[in-house]
Amino acid sequence: MKKRLINIIPVVGLILFFSTSCTNLDETLYHDITQENTTLTAEDLTNIIAPAYASLRHVYWDWDGLADLYEESSDCIVVPGRYGDWGSYYITMHQHTWNPGGPAHIWTNWSTCYSGITSINKAIYQLDQIQGITDKDLYVNELRALRAYLYYILFDNFRNIPVVTKFDLPQGYLPTQSTPRETFDFIVKELTEAMPSLSEYNTKATYGRFTKWAAKMTLAKLYLNNSVYFGVPMWKEAQAQVEDVIASGKFKLATNYKDPFLYDNASSVEQIFCIPFDHVYTNDVGCYHPFKALYPASYLTFNLAAQPWNGSGAIPQFIDTYDPDDSRLKDTWLGGLQYTSSGAPLILDSGPGKGTQLEYLNYMSEVSSCLYNEGYRLVKYEIKSGEDAQTGNDVPLFRYTDALMIKAECLLRQGKADEAATIVTQIRQRAFKSNPSKAVVTGAKLEGGSVYKYGAYSYGKITNYEGGEDIKYGGFLDELGWEFVGEHHRKQDLIRFDVYTKKSWFCKTKKDDNMKIFPIPEDFMNKNSNLKQNPGY
Repeated sequence: MKKRLINIIPVVGLILFFSTSCTNLDETLYHDITQENTTLTAEDLTNIIAPAYASLRHVYWDWDGLADLYEESSDCIVVPGRYGDWGSYYITMHQHTWNPGGPAHIWTNWSTCYSGITSINKAIYQLDQIQGITDKDLYVNELRALRAYLYYILFDNFRNIPVVTKFDLPQGYLPTQSTPRETFDFIVKELTEAMPSLSEYNTKATYGRFTKWAAKMTLAKLYLNNSVYFGVPMWKEAQAQVEDVIASGKFKLATNYKDPFLYDNASSVEQIFCIPFDHVYTNDVGCYHPFKALYPASYLTFNLAAQPWNGSGAIPQFIDTYDPDDSRLKDTWLGGLQYTSSGAPLILDSGPGKGTQLEYLNYMSEVSSCLYNEGYRLVKYEIKSGEDAQTGNDVPLFRYTDALMIKAECLLRQGKADEAATIVTQIRQRAFKSNPSKAVVTGAKLEGGSVYKYGAYSYGKITNYEGGEDIKYGGFLDELGWEFVGEHHRKQDLIRFDVYTKKSWFCKTKKDDNMKIFPIPEDFMNKNSNLKQNPGY
């Protein structure tokens, strides 16, 4: 009974149905919650659960959401100033000069995660009021696991956070912070207790639902980063979780690197846990990466219904790390001379490059004054002809390659470098079809330094070379970058490999280690006198 598929409307339908009714991000954040007195019945089940899942859309793709938070503070992607087109707070994120007052990325992460937690607590509270629901505990445990995932994101970014599990709180309730250890233990406990109730299926009915495999991936992430959180490695524990996912036989490596990011990617064999999107029904928020990255004239290349905004670009130092034969370079980035959808040269008819062919350069000048065409552009998610600013690609929060790479890293850190190299080679094979011999990587290569040329970078040159040769397991860090760039990975990976504060890139310099944890936004500090600011802020 515990293992069977929960027979309610799949979460895709739930999210689509509630695309316009559960997106108010001004929802209370545990400072003025009031108890509802509505009589609910079993017929309200779909209405109750849908907002909990729909909140993930905003956590990930709201402006300055999770995707940007983990990538724009990294050594891969930057939103530079392009003659006033973009605000300075993007530069703040790149240079790691944030504070409790901003930038907006930090505020958005705290706000949307707690808004989602509020929706989940409300759903659990409402379920408790309903009589006659068969297997009510299955629904409650699924919501508990989903809530644990949101607390994992908050814990990873802020550490000292309030943990609230009730919705029916007294007027004016102000929570206190839990210690990092208390929060970590809470997340593990919630996932572990919920897991026997979670579905083991991987079907259309479970697509987008928080299954047993999503819970195991969340636990694996917690254990993988335990050395960062508490200074104690948990490689064996992380490995055990992903080995269960691998051994399940429910997922496999996609034949092509692009498959998990296609416009219609719900059928990808890699998807472990996704956020479903639909251009028509969830157009309040969606994947905006193509529009944020591309120059306006690129709408002619992809037949877009609107002009893009010319924001983020690839840091050239990262692009220079790719092997030219690695197909992930072209699968992820748009560079070089540009053409219209008919194949004609894309000649600019206005702006600074008027009369010339648009060309994206693997070059940047200064973070505050980049030209319109500096930096390759992220096109990892398939761009569908006719799209406007909110595309419908589903977001793979966890995919099978991630499980494989977690296992490989755990093996590597336990002295089994050659076993790790076998896994990495398997993953690389789909990226080196034109030159299969280059897919092979050795354990020694993974143990060695990074090929990333770290150091301050200005006008195409590294002005203060730091290099990556001294990074332990830097070869594996490179593999993580090539595989997962643009997938809410890089910040966490750089911290785990002790690079985030220790190295410089582009216009970001070395920082104090307190910058590994974000400050609690001052807006929420002002609303709750029980909150204490994180150290160093």
